[in-house]
Amino acid sequence: MEAAQDKQAVDVTVLKLAGTVAFAEYFLVCSGSSQPQIKAIGEAIEERLDRGGKHLAHREGKSGAEWVLLDYGDFIVHIFSERARQYYDLERLWRNAERFDVPAPGRPPGTHAEPEGDAAQR
Repeated sequence: MEAAQDKQAVDVTVLKLAGTVAFAEYFLVCSGSSQPQIKAIGEAIEERLDRGGKHLAHREGKSGAEWVLLDYGDFIVHIFSERARQYYDLERLWRNAERFDVPAPGRPPGTHAEPEGDAAQR
């Protein structure tokens, strides 16, 4: 999670799937605001976990993609653009999973970042 947050990932969420599916115990879901940021988040996570001895089993999503999937066996990392995250809506799809929203560094639990741009004016 820290590797994603170090690259300014937003809306970091962990879904605990243990007991509901056989293919993974956890999903880490987060968003990036641009394709280069999505790529940087993925690379930072891969590097941090590789240094910790946890090696990537499979990767989906090409350079310039709106999503990246990093498969570590017992947990899977999903990095989306905000548009792709809304489209795939994994939190709704896996709504029976236990959910943990991870607050941004320096922000108390249960709070979210202020919207930017046009959304902040609505």
